[in-house]
Amino acid sequence: MDMRQLRYFLAIANEGQITRAAKLLNMEQPPLSRQLKQMEQELGVVLFDRNGKQLQLTQAGELLRQRAIALLSQFDETITYVQELGEGVQGVLSIGAVVSCVSLLPPVIRQFTELYPQVTFKIQEGDHFLLGELLENRDLELIVTRLPFQSDFQSQHYSILPLPSDPFVALLPSEWCDSDDQHTMTLQQLAVFPFLTLKTERTTGMHNRVFHEFKQHGLEPRIISECSSAAITVSLVASGIGVAILPKSVMNSFASPHIKQVAIANAEFHSEVGIVWLRDRHLSKTARHFMDMFVHP
Repeated sequence: MDMRQLRYFLAIANEGQITRAAKLLNMEQPPLSRQLKQMEQELGVVLFDRNGKQLQLTQAGELLRQRAIALLSQFDETITYVQELGEGVQGVLSIGAVVSCVSLLPPVIRQFTELYPQVTFKIQEGDHFLLGELLENRDLELIVTRLPFQSDFQSQHYSILPLPSDPFVALLPSEWCDSDDQHTMTLQQLAVFPFLTLKTERTTGMHNRVFHEFKQHGLEPRIISECSSAAITVSLVASGIGVAILPKSVMNSFASPHIKQVAIANAEFHSEVGIVWLRDRHLSKTARHFMDMFVHP
């Protein structure tokens, strides 16, 4: 079996029909059917259950699909690496970012595109679990995220480049502040307000970090809402629902005249940020230069 046959197999697996797969591959149906039969004979297993025109992967077929994706990705990455040896920085860079890190991207991308105008970007926003799945499928090359990175996959799959940490700040509805000159508050002052927290059933890192700090000071604020995104949290603060503690950089994306941002006087704690990629993946020259620009702008 060769790489060409693996591509045929994946096309059939993705389309669920030989007819559609043949059209996608720009070839006739009979030769593609023969290729599938040859693969099954060579491997000595049935790869698809036939249900009329529709094909469903068998257990053996699903295993081959997973391995084929990885093999072809590594093959394509090797070709790219060899080609890059004699070329400049170019192509498409696919990156992901959690919502609370999106504001970190624009200045780096702006500077990067000025230096490397032949590079275009494909940017995906999502939570750790969605981005982790896209990274594993090699749909993304890098993720800019809060740490620790939580996903369905084991942490040893990843390499991490730590970036400068991001201080936490308190966000309050402007109408709740006694004075425009108030720029700091203590955790004790904040704990009397109803609280909004950034948390889902699977992503709890930031919530745990913030409320661990309250616990260290013997405080337990009343949480009135768990929010699935920074955008929802900021919107509720602006509407006068409650207060929140988020990384300072988040407000670069969600500035609002209805929100007062204050430093936390008696708790200097930070949100850790980093770039994550697959440990076994060769990073393109474009990705390596992009990471360097984050570290050395």
